[in-house]
Amino acid sequence: MALLAVILCLLALAALLLIVAVVMSSFLTRRYYLIETRSPAEVGLAFENVAFRSSDGLLLCGWWIPAPGSDRAIVQLHGHAGSMDPDVQYLPTWHAAGFNVLTFDFRAHGRSEGRATTFGYLERYDVQGAIRFLKQEKGMRRIALVGFSLGGIVALLSAPICPEVDVVVEDGAPARLRSALTARLVESHLPAWFAPFLARTAIVGASLRLGANLFRYEPVRWVGKIAPRPLLIIHGELDQYCPDFEDLLTAAHPTEVWRLPGVGHVQASVVYPEEYRQRVVAFLNRHL
Repeated sequence: MALLAVILCLLALAALLLIVAVVMSSFLTRRYYLIETRSPAEVGLAFENVAFRSSDGLLLCGWWIPAPGSDRAIVQLHGHAGSMDPDVQYLPTWHAAGFNVLTFDFRAHGRSEGRATTFGYLERYDVQGAIRFLKQEKGMRRIALVGFSLGGIVALLSAPICPEVDVVVEDGAPARLRSALTARLVESHLPAWFAPFLARTAIVGASLRLGANLFRYEPVRWVGKIAPRPLLIIHGELDQYCPDFEDLLTAAHPTEVWRLPGVGHVQASVVYPEEYRQRVVAFLNRHL
């Protein structure tokens, strides 16, 4: 009887963990609808509404901001739970420097198709579709990925499988999904001792639902494969979502690193707007 009781307890615990994993993974991978609606016209830029397919067939919606006479393009990649709209602020900088820009909503975000966000695993196919669009429809010859937060993750995971990418700039990409999710759970007032376990459980559940081991698709595992192409890493030292930044830096072979003491997650352009513009544009001009 004692053995049976132990077995029943273990089965109950396993069932509870499975339920927690399913619930948490559903929260982690859910779709995000459009909240903030903006337009490049607000910052005085002519643009074209465009749509293209990801390499696995989803319809993605974006904006094309042309720079006549240039065959250099930036693919601007937005953050988690948002859309391309809040990042309109960066477009005048790229345009003034002579770069064409393609920005779009990731799958399961904003205007684009898709039911699940996957923190880079499937979003790599979105980038492949964007690059094909730039090459075939717009005649671009040189392409840079510029990503913020989730967009930074996607840039670091996409460049290794996209030889057409010439330059990468990432701002605020966490080294590991589990670290970023743990920090987010702590922000939500979960105990710090419990948050890592719950984060891992959510990622395991998402991996089971997606049929892929998301632990294998963390930036720290992929960033080293970008070299010898130029890579600029921007990191705020107070970024709570990247406590293991040194691991990312060790794994990478960056051309340039900009570390900012006293700056939080994706806040470099807010705290040092002019230096941000100058540094990033100078890097792109040197290498693109």
